[in-house]
Amino acid sequence: MSKEFPKRELETLWAPWRVEYFEREKPNADFLSEAARTSDDAAHLVITRRKNAFLMMNRYPYAVGHLMAVPYRKTADISTLGENEIVELWNLVVHAQVLLRATMKAQGFNVGLNLGECAGAGIVDYLHVHIVPRWGGDTNFMPILSGTRTLSEGLRALYDKLIDAQSKMERESRQST
Repeated sequence: MSKEFPKRELETLWAPWRVEYFEREKPNADFLSEAARTSDDAAHLVITRRKNAFLMMNRYPYAVGHLMAVPYRKTADISTLGENEIVELWNLVVHAQVLLRATMKAQGFNVGLNLGECAGAGIVDYLHVHIVPRWGGDTNFMPILSGTRTLSEGLRALYDKLIDAQSKMERESRQST
């Protein structure tokens, strides 16, 4: 029995979580500061906290698993960061890669900063490091033909997986010491 190509099903992409993005009255330019100050990490998708910086999920990701390492101190200029802030940011980048390999089997990463509006910074006054997982063959025709990106997993489900993986790594680390 041959199956027909599911043309109708593929012509409609259903991503109901994106309605949050489109229904906002205006973008919340202060979401990084709010995440830095909150005690409700799950509501702000914060994965890890350190003394000078934290790791969080991007609520409107370029790709599934897109994380951000953010200093607590709001600054747009990387040269104003102290040595401890820089070290913690990059340690969180490494931690993010470990988590994404464990939970999503990421094969590679795009890591970087967009500093300044002309460099593509969406939040110009608060620097943050992007960690975007990649896989062999993960680009397809959707962004090229229709300007559409597809995300295969919901934010909350992935958040729970990342938190579980982090807890497991912390337990294993304590047991080995």
